[in-house]
Amino acid sequence: MLPIIVWQHLTVMFCFKLNGRIISILDSFCYIIFMQESWRNFLQTQHAVIENDHVIHFGGLMAELKHAQTGTILVDLSHYGLLEVSGADAQKFLQGQLSCDVSAVNINQAQYGSYCTPKGRVLVNFTVLKKNSDWLLQCPVDLCTPIQKRLSMFVLRSKVEIKDCSEQWVRMGVAGEQAGMLVEQVIAPTKSDLDESLALSVVHSAHTSIVRYTPDRFEFITSVEDAQKLWRILSEYARPTGAASWRRREIHEGIPVISAATQEQFLPQMINLDLIGGVSFKKGCYPGQEIVARTQYLGKLKRRMYLAKIATHEVVAEGDEVFCTEMQDQSCGTIVNVAPSPAGGYDVLAVIQQSSVTTGGFYWKKPKGPELIIGTLPYSLL
Repeated sequence: MLPIIVWQHLTVMFCFKLNGRIISILDSFCYIIFMQESWRNFLQTQHAVIENDHVIHFGGLMAELKHAQTGTILVDLSHYGLLEVSGADAQKFLQGQLSCDVSAVNINQAQYGSYCTPKGRVLVNFTVLKKNSDWLLQCPVDLCTPIQKRLSMFVLRSKVEIKDCSEQWVRMGVAGEQAGMLVEQVIAPTKSDLDESLALSVVHSAHTSIVRYTPDRFEFITSVEDAQKLWRILSEYARPTGAASWRRREIHEGIPVISAATQEQFLPQMINLDLIGGVSFKKGCYPGQEIVARTQYLGKLKRRMYLAKIATHEVVAEGDEVFCTEMQDQSCGTIVNVAPSPAGGYDVLAVIQQSSVTTGGFYWKKPKGPELIIGTLPYSLL
């Protein structure tokens, strides 16, 4: 059990103000940039090894991956960014742009969704949250700027503002056997608001939002000024690890993340978004909706996303091709996401030809290359 003083610390930090001073737009910008640099410096004092603003590990990648199998982990999620969509027409605008039913999202319920090209190919997929009257779209941080610009092209006369607020918030995650207990202790006064029967339930305090992905995986989206205090509290009970431990959890849960390497390669159903609530077939139009719906109702989906393991010492990358015995020299799939396995090699999500799954014989990067061993996802593909 966490001591009562934990919540007292959090209550104080959630009420933090900038000494009562009114900040100008320029001051605010400089403050955010400074504090994010401060956050990176803080992580380095915690022994984080950081490359390209991503935490690689806190001293030993393989040891962290092994710990994550049975222990509780704490992960910096700066590899994710946030787009904020606000204004009187924000919900209507997003409903006409994203594949999910945005009207089903509320302050206590998030949802997966995607943004597609007119041909139905996924440009990016999100976790969609609502905070107060604003909407937050979480996706890989390097896609935030291009997606913000593309969405802004369609605002026209709508009362909608889209901005990249990645620098305004710090993202961190806890996962593992003790994660649920840890989060319950942290949010004790509002515990009942975090619906334990639902995936993607959300609870908010003044400066922190907590997303429940599964019973043992949670994300904190917290203000920059509160992040260091929160990290210190959580790290007393969870081991800090690099981003690979979190990615591996997402992979085994069958949650895809489209990156720059895989944009415009898949329909939403190919990456199983329809199976995790990321596609609505009852809402109105959105870019690519006609093709997505036709594929669904005519049963023409030939490829699905599968969990697999690849035993290799070479580096496996998102966007790599997959081959199979049945199709010989012709590619039959693509690597969507990848994370190193504590047993060696890599765990991956791969979109592959469904008709070939029963016959087997899948290979990475070239015919007769390292074999993909198909695993089992936590949801049915039927």
